[in-house]
Amino acid sequence: MADARFSSSTRDIPEVTTVPRHIAIIMDGNGRWARKRFMPRVAGHSRGVETVRTVIRACMERGVEYLTLFAFSSENWRRPVDEVSFLMQLFMKSLRKEVTRLHQNGIRFRVVGDLSRFDPKLVEIIRSAEELTAANERFTLTVAANYGGRWDIMQAVNKLTARAPERVGEFTEQELAAELSMSYAPEPDLFIRTGGEQRISNFLLWQLAYTELFFTDTLWPDFDVGTLDQAIASYGGRERRFGRTSEQLREPVAAVETAVPDPGHHA
Repeated sequence: MADARFSSSTRDIPEVTTVPRHIAIIMDGNGRWARKRFMPRVAGHSRGVETVRTVIRACMERGVEYLTLFAFSSENWRRPVDEVSFLMQLFMKSLRKEVTRLHQNGIRFRVVGDLSRFDPKLVEIIRSAEELTAANERFTLTVAANYGGRWDIMQAVNKLTARAPERVGEFTEQELAAELSMSYAPEPDLFIRTGGEQRISNFLLWQLAYTELFFTDTLWPDFDVGTLDQAIASYGGRERRFGRTSEQLREPVAAVETAVPDPGHHA
């Protein structure tokens, strides 16, 4: 179920802060980083794990509460078999190595995506890590693995229709959002993609409706605290209107919210 504290940005106006509460990142460019150094692609993925550690620490120091990383998309199965196998082993190895440290630092760990294609041993490690860290509240780290935004929406629709087939055609936005895999977190305030590409690649399609986007040519293994600060500074300079005019931003939020119709209300 969705956390009652988190509402949809297309229904309500979220609180706007200087530092993003939730950052989502597509970690792109590992393979290219390795090729530039005449190394196998997998070397870039290994180096990328070190960047993950740096970014988690920096986000926590800056007051970010949620970090979501796109580690493996539902389309990444199309990659060479050896690379996919290495990624699965790297994920397993990293989890075993890092979960205790995450827990000691008060970090809640979650994985979202269709885990049915993963090795049962990896799924067991994931579930154990989630269970161990479930009560932590200092910071939430989510890894999207075998995840796709369209899959996420469809699995939510399928849950709703299975539970209440007689209400097909009447479900509200709020009800669907509650079934999405990240209903426990607020929508991302800032989306970052490294590696120079400027697309969201089937990542959090529903949740990114009003997210501020930041693209950088920096390859993920080279992404550092300075680049993160650049992204956060860019976010801090944005005018987040959520459908309003600039003039309305100076009005009390409550007055604006009362004018927003409730899509779920039926006369």
